[in-house]
Amino acid sequence: MAARFSGVLQLTELDDFIAPSQECIKPVKVDKKAGKAAARIRIEADGSYFQVNQAAAAHEQKLVVVSVSPQSRASLAARCKLGLLETAQKLTTFLKGLGVHHVFDTTFSRNFSLLESQQEFVRRFHKQAEDKKALPMLASACPGWICYAEKTHGSFIIPHISTTKSPQQVMGSLVKGYFAEQQHLPPDRIYHVTVMPCYDKKLEASRPDFFNQEYQTRDVDCVITTGEVLKLLEQEGVSLSDVDPAPLDTMLGRAAEELSSHGGGGSGGYLEHIFRHAARELFGIHAASIHYKPLKNKDFQEVTLERDGEVLLQFALAYGFRNIQNLVQKLKRGKCPYHYVEVMACPSGCLNGGGQIKLEGESSKEELQQVERLYESLRAEIPEENQAVRELYEHWLGGWGSERALQVLHTQYHAVERASSALSIKW
Repeated sequence: MAARFSGVLQLTELDDFIAPSQECIKPVKVDKKAGKAAARIRIEADGSYFQVNQAAAAHEQKLVVVSVSPQSRASLAARCKLGLLETAQKLTTFLKGLGVHHVFDTTFSRNFSLLESQQEFVRRFHKQAEDKKALPMLASACPGWICYAEKTHGSFIIPHISTTKSPQQVMGSLVKGYFAEQQHLPPDRIYHVTVMPCYDKKLEASRPDFFNQEYQTRDVDCVITTGEVLKLLEQEGVSLSDVDPAPLDTMLGRAAEELSSHGGGGSGGYLEHIFRHAARELFGIHAASIHYKPLKNKDFQEVTLERDGEVLLQFALAYGFRNIQNLVQKLKRGKCPYHYVEVMACPSGCLNGGGQIKLEGESSKEELQQVERLYESLRAEIPEENQAVRELYEHWLGGWGSERALQVLHTQYHAVERASSALSIKW
């Protein structure tokens, strides 16, 4: 299992990142207590597992919600040779046939993540004179990168990392918060599963920061990867192309007739959205087109905003371990020229995540290109123009920049001490 996590995360010695050390790869012993049923865990042939006593085995007690990432849909669509909307509708039918009650799209939660990231960057830009670690602001949506930063660079790098939750964890807050309220249920009566392109997302969901102490429930109860969904289809003997389509669900209960995504690449478009917002908000410039300047490779690129020869903003994207390492070294030497960096652990970003459906050799490159084409074919949504998002900000979160919005949509990071072992002792 560990080999399927991102290379960046593996380099931080996955075996001792979470305590107890095996928590992420096999179930730990559960003590039986009087008056409570012991936890039942189903173990799959590949070693993966999920808890069944409080969810799948008791649908009458729990509302089961599945949130699907657009990257996962694109990967399934490419493999099944279907359109994206068709894939989403057929996947909804399949999941509901297994007992799922609601199937949501995490593009909705990414709107919140993008909007909060935009506002956070502007706040940090204004604070840079008094706080040297306000900038550069580093993206926080990739859990592999976050684990690496917390464990390898600790308190030095953490102040630079955006506090905005990833789309997965924003979705967790929405499902166990807003949606639970609409259903008149406490958070622990909802079992929330996400479908993600990345094994690292399993670790993100297990963070103590995303556990509700009052109700003893996680914001995301279970994470399955795109490849695991394909395996589930195969185990059930179902071909997605043969499944009848079903209407798409939305958080506000309205029928969704189409899909949308966010422009700016397959990792959510953080750089582009923040760049355009900052250019407009800070300098009154409408950045209609964005020009990427590749540096050493296509996974390290710069974007610059200039006026009269003066550099106003300089952003970059850094994907993959080598580029992340170069970025960190620049920061440590005090020679990082960027105001913002979109950081992702996987080369080519989330569309190429370790949990996506993979082929071998040349076919793998062709399939990735097809996944990228499908993803980019969606209508690019502007978060500020999403009416449902605006309604939730106003009526549930108490408005833009409210204290509740900061509480619900942001998190914090922690330096993690390396565990001592015979291999790490310097003689």
